[in-house]
Amino acid sequence: MKMFKSSKWFIILAVVAALVMLGAAGAFAAPKQKNIILATTTSTQDSGLLDTLIPIFEKETGYFVKTIAVGSGQAMKMGEKGEADVMLVHSPDAEKKFVEAGYGINRRLVMHNDFIIVGPPNDPAGIKGVKSSSDALKKIAGANALFISRGDNSGTHAKEKTLWKKANVNPAGQKWFQETGLGMGQTLNVASEKKAYTLADRGTFLAIRKNLGLTILNEGDAALLNIYHVIEVNGAKWPKANTEGAKAFADFMVSKKTQSIIKTFGVDKYGSPLFFPDAGKKVEDLGK
Repeated sequence: MKMFKSSKWFIILAVVAALVMLGAAGAFAAPKQKNIILATTTSTQDSGLLDTLIPIFEKETGYFVKTIAVGSGQAMKMGEKGEADVMLVHSPDAEKKFVEAGYGINRRLVMHNDFIIVGPPNDPAGIKGVKSSSDALKKIAGANALFISRGDNSGTHAKEKTLWKKANVNPAGQKWFQETGLGMGQTLNVASEKKAYTLADRGTFLAIRKNLGLTILNEGDAALLNIYHVIEVNGAKWPKANTEGAKAFADFMVSKKTQSIIKTFGVDKYGSPLFFPDAGKKVEDLGK
């Protein structure tokens, strides 16, 4: 009888302990608000980087990420309307204005790659070997060679407009200048079909170049640096935003583990990384 009572109490205690452990595990693995809306650029999507990173984040945290890949400008418009929780973008001037206006918080440096000017292998404008990207654009304009622009208010489009301005060329309305209003991968496909020049981020180009009739013709100019930041939506402005999930994702992007994945992403397939990890660095030190 004594042994029966002892066994009974042992079983009860074991069940209680198991329930406590399950409750603790559940509290860790199941966030209150599971869904996170990530507004990001087509380049992070088209390059395949997010296909590698997001499943790891979801497995580690219990969150589910809904990715909306648009231009950086559109991504920040979503943030301004409270339609996203966190953004991974590459349009530094617009990002600063976004944060200064109170829409975003905790803007943190994640990584960089660079822009390149690509075009048909026969290079009708003769830009191969030209060191300055602005000079390359001048030659394209001077030759009336077809140039395909994204024209979508993305980070790439913002960079392109800066480069045209630096070149003292206004391409708007010119017959040789066409806008797609599409993302990076689609714009590269259009440029390939039309045997035209375009500005692209290196990561997306390398990821899909086997399907393109384009080659890199201008690269290496410091003006072509392409820098990515992660920004959380300001919960004070949008109380319904998943601020905990946004912070968890932003923390994940700048963590040592994620940065080490970024460092080697693409090396096995393309012979070089598609992005360079920069968490904790200063922007002015990049590309040196």
